[in-house]
Amino acid sequence: MKTLVCTTPGQFEYRTGTKPELTPGNAIIKIKRIGICGTDLHAFEGTQPFFSYPRILGHELAGELIDFDDAPGFTKGETVTFIPYFNCGTCIACRNGKANCCTDIKVFGVHIDGGMTEYVSVPSYSLVHGEGLSEDELALVEPLAIGAHGVARADVQPGEFVLVVGAGPIGLGIMEFARIAGAKVIAMDINENRLNFCKEKLKVHYTINAATEDVNEALKAITNGDYPTVVIDATGSLRAITNAFPYMAHGARYVLVGLQKGDISFSHPEFHKREATLMSSRNATRADFEHVIACMKKGLVDPTNYITHRVAFSEVKDEFAGWLDPANGVIKAMVSI
Repeated sequence: MKTLVCTTPGQFEYRTGTKPELTPGNAIIKIKRIGICGTDLHAFEGTQPFFSYPRILGHELAGELIDFDDAPGFTKGETVTFIPYFNCGTCIACRNGKANCCTDIKVFGVHIDGGMTEYVSVPSYSLVHGEGLSEDELALVEPLAIGAHGVARADVQPGEFVLVVGAGPIGLGIMEFARIAGAKVIAMDINENRLNFCKEKLKVHYTINAATEDVNEALKAITNGDYPTVVIDATGSLRAITNAFPYMAHGARYVLVGLQKGDISFSHPEFHKREATLMSSRNATRADFEHVIACMKKGLVDPTNYITHRVAFSEVKDEFAGWLDPANGVIKAMVSI
């Protein structure tokens, strides 16, 4: 079978691999769609934490279930996705129902080889029914689940202002699920085209261009001087993360969904006087996946809005580097195989 390997930062190579054989407790999926996410882009440019090379990228996936062991309720030939975070099941996090941050987690396409290939073998426990959704929709469940998990971590309540910093695919998902939770969403980015997308496609009422506007004044005007009670970072930018600490209302929650390699620092007195809460949000849970699928089926989320670029698997090597250039307007690239 054909695979695409990221051999070193900035380099891809097509290789011929061996089709996986069925083993106990696993399932074989014929990959049909591969969504390209920020993790893939960061791995390609060499800025992704917890990463080593060579690596087969790809974890936003949908395909046909070819064969399986120990997957009651599933049928051969059905269209599925899966939860690409493989956990140990025995550590403190797993025992407490937080398999998404397992101490020995293996994220498909990050810690282990992923889905830029024709067939994959995954644990049967990770399978997720397609529920009648299209292959495009199913390939986008995972990134939307990341956003849904961040919103759940923040415990977003109806009527409160939620500032989402970063209007990339993960940030867009956060905005969607904050809106579904009843929040008044504020989108902030430095890319005016992304902000226009938020207004036109997602119906976000408030946008701030951090490159051209006074963010503090804009936030005060939007919130009547209160500032947002939830701030969620989806940039993974050290500067953006640091800059957002003063944007919190007193009593606010700040959730870091984006990830960067270095340390962060902030004023302890300013943070303390707000009695603020700082949280990280890692991966997603099965409940998040189920919430996303249910919202898709109800028409509350249309993930195909995000797909701006489509390519065949054979074209990925040549097209990938261009997806890092903001001038190309990529929100979500979708690969067909």
